[in-house]
Amino acid sequence: MDRNDFLVEQFEAHRSHLRAVAYRMLGSLSEADDAVQETWLRLDRADSSGVENMGGWLTTVVGRICLNMLRSRTSRREDPLGVHVPDPVVGPADGMGPEQQALLADSVGLALLVVLDTLAPAERLAFVLHDMFAVPFDEIAPIVGRTPAATRQLASRARRRVRGTPAPDADLARQREVVDAFLAAARGGDFEALVAVLDPDIVLRTDAGALRPGVVVRGAQAVAGGAITFARLAQVARPALVNGAAGFVAISEGRPVSVAAFTIAGGKVVALDILTDPERLARLDLTVLDD
Repeated sequence: MDRNDFLVEQFEAHRSHLRAVAYRMLGSLSEADDAVQETWLRLDRADSSGVENMGGWLTTVVGRICLNMLRSRTSRREDPLGVHVPDPVVGPADGMGPEQQALLADSVGLALLVVLDTLAPAERLAFVLHDMFAVPFDEIAPIVGRTPAATRQLASRARRRVRGTPAPDADLARQREVVDAFLAAARGGDFEALVAVLDPDIVLRTDAGALRPGVVVRGAQAVAGGAITFARLAQVARPALVNGAAGFVAISEGRPVSVAAFTIAGGKVVALDILTDPERLARLDLTVLDD
């Protein structure tokens, strides 16, 4: 086996892991793919003959690339004003395929990714690599240019922010019952039934793209007040798994018009993240929903 074939084999063995790291870092599927591709280019150019732990080396490289991308994104102020709903990972309602499962690994809901988006780039890196992928702080420290102790503090600050993210119910069948009840109430314009499935402190986030900055609505009464909007989406909603949890994709005239991700805890919807940005929806691979 020549050097190139060996490197390709090594890289492909770690590709799904690297994409999972990059997705958590960036919240963007296309940018995650870009980061993974750049990682391959750096491996191809590097002298890796002395690398004993290829997985660890590649994780460090993709982490550094993602950190630079986050810092560049912040300096150029690319993100729209208001809330930004990260790219959803969509799968069929009866279960995700191997590719989606590998990307998510443990459950990473959109509500958590929204919180990660509020972190400083170095905080996000420290938290993602250490808390989600068990990378030691002494290996993360050189990436962020801090001491291991200071890097530990970065992760600690991030952890405090993340701690308030509600832990979703694990029972997928129960999640689907709640989402179905939500859709039935929305289709019928039943305000009281809609309120009944919403947590009193629910947070609704919608992202329609740069031309219509995202908005946040809080509280069951206020969220249920959008029942007319929900009714339109509910009429064309198709059940789906969104980041491993029950959700739906609204499809009209063969095109996706929204993806809704539900966070359900205690049998109530505690967070609802809806992406309606036409440009980003067009980039999603929804062939997994085809009958």
